[in-house]
Amino acid sequence: MRLIKQNIEIKDGSGSATLLPEEPEDMWHAYNIIRPTDLLRASAVRKIITESDTGSRSNERVHMMLTIRVTKMDFDPQAGQLHVSGQVSEENKFVKLGSFHTLDLELQRNFTLEKAEGWDSIALDMLKEAVNQESKAQLWAVVMQEGLANICLITEHQTILRQRVEISLPKKRAGSSDHEKSLKRFFQMTFDSLLRQIDLTDPKPLLLASPGYTATSFHSFIKTQASTGTNKSLQKLVPKITIAHSASAHLHSLSEVLSSPAVTSKLSDTKFARETSLMEKFFEMMRKDDPRAWYGPRECELAVERGAVGKGGGVLLISNALFRSQDIATRRRWVKVVDDVKEQGGEVRVLSSMHESGKRLEGLGGIAAILTYPIEDLDEGLDDEDQGGGNVAGQIDAAHGIEGRREHEDEIDF
Repeated sequence: MRLIKQNIEIKDGSGSATLLPEEPEDMWHAYNIIRPTDLLRASAVRKIITESDTGSRSNERVHMMLTIRVTKMDFDPQAGQLHVSGQVSEENKFVKLGSFHTLDLELQRNFTLEKAEGWDSIALDMLKEAVNQESKAQLWAVVMQEGLANICLITEHQTILRQRVEISLPKKRAGSSDHEKSLKRFFQMTFDSLLRQIDLTDPKPLLLASPGYTATSFHSFIKTQASTGTNKSLQKLVPKITIAHSASAHLHSLSEVLSSPAVTSKLSDTKFARETSLMEKFFEMMRKDDPRAWYGPRECELAVERGAVGKGGGVLLISNALFRSQDIATRRRWVKVVDDVKEQGGEVRVLSSMHESGKRLEGLGGIAAILTYPIEDLDEGLDDEDQGGGNVAGQIDAAHGIEGRREHEDEIDF
């Protein structure tokens, strides 16, 4: 994302920013930055119907700049498309004030955003991250088993299913080579699909994961193709391949794979590796019934109020979905919690709701905290409405039940 123009007052957060999305990942940043009630200005195309004095009617498509007051958004991560709906807030000769319109944000087209309640600390952090020109960490992953492969792109903020390869394999029979021939055809199909996705001029790390030895066999297949084929660029990919074990070939197994030491050691400098590691640390503390680990909105809020998520190891894990609430008071509530933790010297991690670590966090109410010192009674005195979290083993088992049910799902929507 390129910052074209910015006139934001730091004191009160007033002002606007003009941004240019340059790649599909930028649409994800735009989705997080834009909130309901914000003012969004972008180019639009409207069909205008005109009627002549004789009563004949004609229509034409007119390009114009429209400013809307945002009411809702629709984001398609696989297509990288963001549709923002709202009421027109600046009248022109083609569109009436107050009418509804949907702006389709596109790559290489500027849009200008002004915050209705001002740019708070979370919005400013998101803006800073969006316009960061440093190379974004990426990882390709193929989660597979014999006859099934899910090819995924894992960025700092999203896990995107790019292609699914599935064929039926005959059973192994003594004296028959049908299974081996079909397996080789499956590897070839997966390999061809993978090559259509990745950029071999500057290949990103590739993770192969499977139960059993399927990933290892596919790794050998790739090395054979690299050594015997004419595509010399493929040889650059081979050293960047990591093999890991997964419980299944389905996408929900990625959270387990990404937390394995073999993977995190190679991805230790990436944002999502740090977040995955923190989530694993939190769940391990929960399994031990450690009173320094709490989850749930009110429990974590109380911990922050007591100064227990500060300097000395305090970590707040919070889903970015909480900042997309249409209720302004709710957004302000979580911005204040984040600001308080930062002032106390604690670490804040805003996890993407479209990343595996963020999905696990949403199963805990979208917020969790690792405290600097143990507290036993954070959930005491809370009414039924506030008791959405806790730290006792039974409650975390219930949260893990969400993941347990995923083991029986065929696929997760992204």
